[in-house]
Formats: sequence, C-alpha cells, structure tokens
Amino acid sequence: MGEAEAAGPVGARAGGMFGLEPGLATAENYRRFARREAAGRSPAYESLALAVADDGVLLGFLARLPAEKRQPNLLFAAARYLLDDVPDVADLRRLVTDQHDRLVEVLLERRTQTNEPARCATILPALWRLPQPLALIEVGASAGLTLLVDTYSYDYDGVLVAGTDPQAPTLSCHLGGPAPLPGGVPEVVWRQGIDLNPLNPANDDDVRWLECLIWPGEDGRAQRLREAVAAARRHPVTVRPGDLLDDLAMVVADAPRDATLVVFHTAVLAYVDVEKRAAFADALGAMGVTWLSNEAPGVLDWLPTATDSGGFILVEDGRTILAETDPHGTWLRWR
Repeated sequence: MGEAEAAGPVGARAGGMFGLEPGLATAENYRRFARREAAGRSPAYESLALAVADDGVLLGFLARLPAEKRQPNLLFAAARYLLDDVPDVADLRRLVTDQHDRLVEVLLERRTQTNEPARCATILPALWRLPQPLALIEVGASAGLTLLVDTYSYDYDGVLVAGTDPQAPTLSCHLGGPAPLPGGVPEVVWRQGIDLNPLNPANDDDVRWLECLIWPGEDGRAQRLREAVAAARRHPVTVRPGDLLDDLAMVVADAPRDATLVVFHTAVLAYVDVEKRAAFADALGAMGVTWLSNEAPGVLDWLPTATDSGGFILVEDGRTILAETDPHGTWLRWR
C-alpha cells in the first residue's frame, strides 16, 4: 500500500494523481493540495504549498519537469532528502539554484512510495471475514510493510488484537459503523508484492526515503515506520519489480492453491490511466481472486463516490463498497 503511490491523504479524484488534477495549472494544483490535502494534517506543508503556488522561480522549475514529477509530495520529499530537514520556500529556491541538477536527479529517480503500516488496520476487518488461510499479493507494495498485516497488533478503541510479532508496532484505529471486529489476525501462509521500483527495508537509503515521505506534523508516523521496518527486517517479504497488470499473472501463478488468494492495494490506481484500471479489473475478475481496493473516491470510476469523510473507499471485488477509510489508517467507517 505503497504508493507507487501517493503520499497524500485525499486527492486523486477521478483520474488525477495525488496533488495533481488534470486540467489545472501547476499553481492551482499546489493551492488545491494545500486546501484539500494538507489543511488540518500538516500546517508546514499547507503553507509551503501555498508559497510555491505564488513563486515564479519554483513554478518555472516545475514546468520543465515531466508532468507526473510535479507533485507537491514528491518535491517536498526530495527537498527533505537533500536537506535532511523540512524545507521552507527559501530552501526550495536555494535547491533550485544551487543544487539544480541533483534535485532533478532525485525527482526523476524517486517515486511517492509512502508505505504506511497503519493502513493494515483498515483492511484487517475485510481480511478477517474471508475463508482462512490467506495468500496475499499487494500491487504497488513499496517496501512491503503492509504485507505484514498479521505481524502487527491492533487497538480498535480499546479492543486489542494481538499480532504474531510482539515487537512489531500496535496500530490504533477508530471503528465506526457495523465493522466486523477482528477476533484475531488472519492466517497468512504466503505473501508477495509487486512494485515498479521496490524499496528494500534492509537498505538504509531506501528507509531514509520512506522517512522523507512522512508529512511534518503527523505525530507517531516516524516511530511507527521505524518499528515496522524493524519487523520487516525480522520477517523479510519478497517484492518483485514489475507492473501491476503485465506481471500480475506470473505472481498469481506462484500462490498456493489451498489458500484464499487476495490481491490488494492502497493509493496505487490513481497513478494508472483509466484504460489500464479497467484492464486490471477485468484481469482480476478472470483470475477469480478476492480483490480489495483502498483508493480515493472516483478512482474506480464505475462506482458511486458520494462521501464527505475526506477518506478512501474500501471496495471488495470492484463492486461492493465495504467502508470509508482514513488514508493513513487512523479510522474506519464500515457501511
């Protein structure tokens, strides 16, 4: 659930990438990011995005990048990666002038691959309902942290669910609606991920990039990431380099036949064009797997999207809306 991803909470409405709405100028996309994504979650990024929107030097720099590399999330994370600190607008201007080539290199090489383990808390009730044991495939898996769903422990409004690794983090999530409270973690007998550019939790530089993708002002996320990375080092997961459509059948073929096979993703399909999303849905239907999609409203554009929560929509098999979820896993509102 790694954002080949997007690292923003809301934002990929029908067809746009996170922080980038088709048809809007870059300046307006940054204002939109400030108003609709960073507001109330990261004051530092809210003010920084508004400053970029009014800065001709920075807008000119962004205009020379490929469109998909102009995202606020990516620019701000790249600046943090180079500065080892949260940037302000003056820092961004200095990077553009003093480290121009290195900044461009990072922007072109890296992706917004936020790997928030707390998202496991929002999909756990859906996994708990399925016939056990499970085999899991995550597309857009980043470093594979959300494939360790059975490893973590959970706190649902004081109801504790123990995971298989006592040293792994405990993920807190507020439940709303008639959510099926898990009686335990699922029995996962096999798991693999697919990502265009897998990150390795054993690689310190990859972990530093994941840390740079965490928004300032969101308490607890950095510590949770560190604890999840430690768990991933204790329980290594295979994340294959590949495309979610072209290479999915190869991974499905490796899965055990005596387990319920689940393909899932979070904040991934916003980066895939509409035609490929439809082909992906058709491929999953033909394979007969269970499909859990946790994406922003409008990404599965054949479904109704009415919601005022500012969250994602958890959908089973491309048809059944199960819940609205917080993009970073802090709440779940079952329907």
